[in-house]
Amino acid sequence: MKHTFIFVLGGARSGKSSFAMELVRHKPGRVLFAATATPSDPEMTARIASHRADRPAHWITIETPIRVSEAIRSALPADWIILDCVTLLAGNILNTLPDPVRSEEFEGLLGEEIESLTKLIPNSNANWLIISNEVGLGVVPAYQLGRIYRDGLGRANQRLARLADTVLLMTAGIPLVIKGELPVQD
Repeated sequence: MKHTFIFVLGGARSGKSSFAMELVRHKPGRVLFAATATPSDPEMTARIASHRADRPAHWITIETPIRVSEAIRSALPADWIILDCVTLLAGNILNTLPDPVRSEEFEGLLGEEIESLTKLIPNSNANWLIISNEVGLGVVPAYQLGRIYRDGLGRANQRLARLADTVLLMTAGIPLVIKGELPVQD
């Protein structure tokens, strides 16, 4: 059986996570959900709790702010893997760096995470859904750290999109096919 990799991009609140979860919700097999969010403040803590409550109880959830591939590898096997999301992973990496942040250091660490994923995906015998924000549609950030983040995440997204069988751009809850075919929802 051929396994698939679906890369789901979109803006904030575009429906990326909901789409990915609904796509997998009724599929047979073991679902592994890798969450990268960290409870950095009360609002984010509440948001994480809400997301946990939205997931089916039988799904396996791992919370992994960095070193995502290592955490996923240790939780395998799985039939479906949802990684939500590369956007927060990039922010988590950025937050580990001392000031002033150097673009080369950030992109190197994020690149290592993405490289590790690109090696794991084809060798895992699982279907993958990876979620990330599309950061190339907005204005150029007015501050250097914002540009470093945007550029690094944009390059990471490009690498993942090249590997993906299907790339979707979510807009107002509607998936637009950028590459491949729209997956069938049960």
